[in-house]
Amino acid sequence: MRIGLRVLLGYFLIVALAALLVGRVFVEEVKPGVRQAMEGTLIDTANTLAELASDDMLAGRIADGQFARRVKQVSERKVGADIWGFPKDRSGFRVTVTDARGIVVFDSEGKDLGRDNSQWNDVYRTLRGQYGARSTRDDPGDENSTVMHVAAPIYDDGHRIIGVLTVAKPNRAMAPFIARSQNVVARWGFVLMGAALLVGLVAAWWLSRQLGALRRYADAVAAGERAPQPRAAGEFGDLGRALHDMREKLEGKQYVEQYVHALTHELKSPLAAIRGAAELLENPLPEADRRRFVASIAAQGERMAQMVDKLLALAAVEHRQHLEVRERVELCSLAQEAVAQCATGGIPVVVNGTASVVEGDPFLLRQAIANLVENAVSFSPAGCKVDVDVSRDDGWCFVRVIDSGPGVPDYALPRVFERFYSLPRPDGGSRSSGLGLPFVAQVAALHGGQANLREREGGGAVAEFSIPSA
Repeated sequence: MRIGLRVLLGYFLIVALAALLVGRVFVEEVKPGVRQAMEGTLIDTANTLAELASDDMLAGRIADGQFARRVKQVSERKVGADIWGFPKDRSGFRVTVTDARGIVVFDSEGKDLGRDNSQWNDVYRTLRGQYGARSTRDDPGDENSTVMHVAAPIYDDGHRIIGVLTVAKPNRAMAPFIARSQNVVARWGFVLMGAALLVGLVAAWWLSRQLGALRRYADAVAAGERAPQPRAAGEFGDLGRALHDMREKLEGKQYVEQYVHALTHELKSPLAAIRGAAELLENPLPEADRRRFVASIAAQGERMAQMVDKLLALAAVEHRQHLEVRERVELCSLAQEAVAQCATGGIPVVVNGTASVVEGDPFLLRQAIANLVENAVSFSPAGCKVDVDVSRDDGWCFVRVIDSGPGVPDYALPRVFERFYSLPRPDGGSRSSGLGLPFVAQVAALHGGQANLREREGGGAVAEFSIPSA
């Protein structure tokens, strides 16, 4: 499982658990909160009505006095209110009054007159000077039929409790408000969950993208490919720069070790030839032999100089991660310039092709073409020619150098682009430095292309490199 997906799942699990817990707390607290508010209102109502009922209670006319008439008128009054979108037409509470023994002496609905309520919690506690309230189902089988009863004491002039006034209100009267509040909480909970999921997706995508860039960079480095420093932000950017710096230092160390080893190996042969010739020159020799050995020393010295120059040029190209110079270059004209600077040794070199424009470093491209031409000339027998063909096809530009030499043996094809690997010349001449074709391959790779060498039908070889057209 990808780390981005793991992060997303872990993040969403935490958010989901937090949202579930918070949602449950909110939803479960809505109903008690609303009922607590209603209970507070009923307390105020009960105590107010208890004061208003005290005169009729003392006078013994609580059932048919002015208080009873006013309560009845309240129950018949049309309110016509709109409470946050919910209409209310009539008063929704019920008033009962019990005497000091707990016997109902007044009921605004006329249902329980004469009933003994002394054991009900609201009446029982209020008669003993405590706060009395209860919540009782009208229908024992229906949990939604609960009615809240809140009581207040009725005092005589000496502050003696002579009765209890209870205000009752069905809890279902608050059900619409509770349901709406719960719906609002649930709806916004889902919105927050969706927003959290979106944020999690973006964060996981960003994290996965940053780590993916670093992983691809590490894979490219492990494969020996040229890879630019990964573009990342924050700590990932710091990590990318650290990896890039570490890669450059390690590559630089390994590069020097490899080149020193390769150079010392390749210099052994010309140094041995120079040493042998010098030892022979210490003794008296015929003039012809002396000249031959002097010429050999000069040739081997020139060979070493060329090897060092080409090795430095190859090292400069191999060490680059990208091109510092990019210009629009026409390859046909560049090929003609490259041929003009080559020593062809009397072998005619013909440039032909179509206009092909690329973006790149003209110096490196010219050197690459010159290396291919010099390599082809060195393998071409007298009387043959070398063709340089420039073409364009499907977004790519090709430079092909075709010779009529002996071709390339099958065993050598996989190794021709290795450093210092070379084949004997057909005229028995000394081997080359073996650095020309690796230079061409590195230049092609820097330009986003590739180089290859293959047999030519009818004899000879075709060396080419291809890069994207402009």
